[in-house]
Amino acid sequence: MRLLVLLGIWGCGGASEPSSTASGAREEAASPPDGKQIFRHLTFGDEQKWTDQLRLQEVIAKAVDPKTALKVGLKVDSEALPPGILDTADLSSPATTVALLKLGAVVGVEGKVDDQDKLVSVGVTCALCHSTVDDSVAPGIGRRLDGWPNRDLDVGSIIALSPAVPEAEKKVLRSWGKGRYDRRRSIDKANGAVLIPPAYGLKGVAAETYTGDGPVSYWNAYVAITQMGGKGDFDDERINVALDSTPDLVTPRLPALRDYQLGLAAPTPPAGSFDSAAAEKGRVVFDRACASCHAGSAYTDSPKLHAPEETGMDPAYAARSATKRYRTTPLRGLWQHPPYFHDGSAATLADVVEHYDAHLKLGLTSAQKKDLVEFLKSL
Repeated sequence: MRLLVLLGIWGCGGASEPSSTASGAREEAASPPDGKQIFRHLTFGDEQKWTDQLRLQEVIAKAVDPKTALKVGLKVDSEALPPGILDTADLSSPATTVALLKLGAVVGVEGKVDDQDKLVSVGVTCALCHSTVDDSVAPGIGRRLDGWPNRDLDVGSIIALSPAVPEAEKKVLRSWGKGRYDRRRSIDKANGAVLIPPAYGLKGVAAETYTGDGPVSYWNAYVAITQMGGKGDFDDERINVALDSTPDLVTPRLPALRDYQLGLAAPTPPAGSFDSAAAEKGRVVFDRACASCHAGSAYTDSPKLHAPEETGMDPAYAARSATKRYRTTPLRGLWQHPPYFHDGSAATLADVVEHYDAHLKLGLTSAQKKDLVEFLKSL
């Protein structure tokens, strides 16, 4: 018998209608947004979690000034700011954070502010975890970079600000650290945060997630409904989850969201960031030692999946998934998002090469390892 998951503070709010559902209804009634708008600004009605359950609008208004927000990894979209506003803004005042939310400038966080400048609701979007900024104005403030993993974001600490979260749970949340999130804890109550992955370079990749549970729209639905707290329908017998919501604000938006994500190209390595001659030699090493799994233009053999022992990875996260296996990571934009592996156990690309040289008994020389690292940096 399948479990109808009622996730409480972690999920979709149970059977009662929360006060902020009107915002979700407005989304449903509005003209259909394009994929970019969905990715950046649509909450799918998840105010029912972040406002009604977690009451983060109260915390933000009282205690989260811009300096605190930047410290936990939130980003500010400089293109949403009026010219010169940061020159006079009080970055130690929570009122400034509310003003930034009113401008739509906090990446991945949507706030409703009334005529008296009171923050009445907050929700989150895909961009919270899967966008950052280029720091062109200041650290944490700049132009949006959609699809880039926000490895500065401390999701656990943000949720732990809620007065609705028990102290024991807050300790777990704060243990995750920056750039990590446990997207299964709300389902199985275990603890094991993994790295926030990139959402770019997914075109041509058949298994877009660490464990290959389903295509990108499957994962978008899973996260939007079971993690963000959006209103929608999600059903997967493999993990004993069945959730239904009326109206369904997620499913109709999945095609446009998918198309936008698949159009996000991996970032090109900066000029001078790798040794071109060494990378060419490393390509030869790669073709001999790595290409049987990291194949094709996407550098992955997905949808084929691998048992944890094949990869030498910790099996704990795979055991909590629908497939119990890991996919071969598509290699794109590697220079941009250290550390590596789903659990961040490899701090550098050199560590990645050492892991597989030892696990697969490749017998690479020191020179070959260095050349291979330069090739990986070139992708």
